[in-house]
Amino acid sequence: MVDYQRADPAATTALIRQVSPLLLRFFASQSGSRPEAEDLLQDTWLQIHKARHTYRSGEPVLPWIYAIARHVRVNGYHRSRRIRSREQPVSSLPEPSASVRPAPASPPDFNEMIAILPPSQREVVSMLKLSGMSLEEVARATASSVGSVKLKAHRAYEKLRAALKHPGSGRTDDAVV
Repeated sequence: MVDYQRADPAATTALIRQVSPLLLRFFASQSGSRPEAEDLLQDTWLQIHKARHTYRSGEPVLPWIYAIARHVRVNGYHRSRRIRSREQPVSSLPEPSASVRPAPASPPDFNEMIAILPPSQREVVSMLKLSGMSLEEVARATASSVGSVKLKAHRAYEKLRAALKHPGSGRTDDAVV
């Protein structure tokens, strides 16, 4: 990151190659849409580039990057809500013919499973499991305490266990967030 701050092209390429897959998985797990995740990734790199001078040498890079990514994701969510609230519906699509059969059910992938979680729990699980960040790094990236991160992760795991025991039940108890 320090070499990236000094405009070293090799460092820039290395940083982007190492971090982009992590960020893409993070965004995909949050949005559920690959194109939207790719847009958020591009926005994040733009913001990282603009804010690169704020990184302090010697500090962990991932929490700094994920803090930026988190803000980009929140801004993207607000932007998409604004757009959707102003969109006008178009005529409905025709019904599929009876000969079209749904594909057999396959086990849910990670993104489908964590879609049942509230956004804050989904974010923590994504950072811990997809990005391999430590509890301290996730706490720093989300501007919360380690205890709060542990609690969110624990509650998320409980919901996921319950969903796996009772597939097809959809969401589990939303009272515990």
